[in-house]
Amino acid sequence: MSEVQQIIDKNTETLIIPDGIIVIGKDKNIIVFNEAASRITGFSEDEVIGENFEFLFKKNIDEKRFIIDALEENLSISNLSINITDFKGNLKNVLASISPIKRDGNVLSVVFVFRDTKEMLSLAEEINEKTLELIDQKNKLDAIFNSNIEGTFTIDNDWTVTSFNTSAEKITGYKKTEAIGKKCWEIFNSSICRNGCHMEQTLLKGKAMVGNELEIVHKNGIKIPIRVNSNILINNKNEKIGAVETFLDISELKNLSAHLNDFFKYENIVGRNKEIKQIISVLESVSQTDTTVLITGESGTGKELAARAIHLNSSRKTGPFIAVNCSAFVESLIESELFGHEKGAFTGAIKTKIGKFELAQGGTLFLDEIGDLSIAVQTKLLRVLETREFERVGGNKTIKMDARIIAATNKNLMDEIAAGRFREDLFYRLNVINIHLPPLRERMDDLPLIINHFIESFNQKFNKNIKQFSSSAFDILMEYNWPGNIRELENVIEHCFVLCSGDIIQVECLPKRLREQKPKKSDSQNQNPKKGFKDAERELIISILEKNNHNRTKAAKELNINPSTLWRKMKKLGIKV
Repeated sequence: MSEVQQIIDKNTETLIIPDGIIVIGKDKNIIVFNEAASRITGFSEDEVIGENFEFLFKKNIDEKRFIIDALEENLSISNLSINITDFKGNLKNVLASISPIKRDGNVLSVVFVFRDTKEMLSLAEEINEKTLELIDQKNKLDAIFNSNIEGTFTIDNDWTVTSFNTSAEKITGYKKTEAIGKKCWEIFNSSICRNGCHMEQTLLKGKAMVGNELEIVHKNGIKIPIRVNSNILINNKNEKIGAVETFLDISELKNLSAHLNDFFKYENIVGRNKEIKQIISVLESVSQTDTTVLITGESGTGKELAARAIHLNSSRKTGPFIAVNCSAFVESLIESELFGHEKGAFTGAIKTKIGKFELAQGGTLFLDEIGDLSIAVQTKLLRVLETREFERVGGNKTIKMDARIIAATNKNLMDEIAAGRFREDLFYRLNVINIHLPPLRERMDDLPLIINHFIESFNQKFNKNIKQFSSSAFDILMEYNWPGNIRELENVIEHCFVLCSGDIIQVECLPKRLREQKPKKSDSQNQNPKKGFKDAERELIISILEKNNHNRTKAAKELNINPSTLWRKMKKLGIKV
């Protein structure tokens, strides 16, 4: 390689390769002709190396002077619009620059660098199109980013917030402009920020975190419970550049959970009947275990409410509560409903279905009306309870059962066993703990308390201020046998609320079947006249006060009313304070 060629190579190393590069020696012959020059002119390198450069200006010989001036007079020219002749003899406009290569003040050669103006225009249009595509994609990603109901933000390796979506603004109270550039702990102010938070696990250990719950502080100072997921951010070189977090405001879920827990508190099971108190005690004990429970009682006595109370006061309360009415399905479908089925297991099984046992994993499965199951399904249920395993219909994969079983029936299962309609071994498997809910007619001493409970409940629902039933209406309620139990009583009181326009429910507001009932035969041994609602309520309040040493707060709690409500009732009924 000649000394001139070495100098040329050194000076052309950093030139842009897409540009045509031609090096012309002092003798006006071509020394270098790169690939881009071949592409633009159509001449191959072999055709032109060692040839006089003037063939490039065959149709415009006047423009060759720029090359000659650079060689002879050491002139540099840039941004020159010039026409060259391609291999087909056509003129092609190029944007060029001409630079002499010198040594010891002498010009050795010139470098002719040029670009096809049409290529440049096409490239500019392509870049513009790609830019518009990128802007469009960015707008779409921004729309997705900001339409997500979950708050989403990213941080860099220094814990600085780099993006912050619209939902994050709503949940935290901070605008995007306020959050970006701040440290994440300055925005969220959680008690675990910089103290073992999920982002530390993610950013420092590269570990994705899912479903963590914590409290953050809203900009206005209110604490907000959130559920978060986080993961690391990786660039195209597989380098960690930060982390991303999505978070959801779970205030409503927490409020609903608190409401459910409050609704299903044992003390909210209305009644002071001795049997009811014993049932509440059993419910409290059973909730602390995973023991199988059988709840018996007539329809309307609250079997499902008792089952939900057990679930929501147990360690499984965060898991699902799946209720199945065993009498609501034909025999051919109940097995699929309980255990699920695989696609093609039977005619009509067009896809795989997950059964109730799977849906209840980690929670409680409530089998209502268990006495209506066929013997065939009872046999399979017994096997599941014994092995804690099951298979989908048409499947061969064994699935482990992780659900507590609570069963309920309004039938006498001992009678069903004697008649051959219920398996005795299944009964004993279910009847580990039996909770029997008495019918309302056997706990009529609780009727005033239950009525009072529903009056308060429906006053809130209908925005009314009904105080009580009239004495005559109350007598009818006391005379009625209540075959539908507490459910029927609730429906009757709601019926009365719809019709009542005053603050006392009169006889005419009661359903026709109650008004036209035949009176019970009087007890010959009891000649005392029947007490009205006020008398019954007065005696009830006095007995509860005496039981609690006249502590109104404790008495109100047992009566399941507010202390202020108890105070008003005492004044109205003439009970000494």
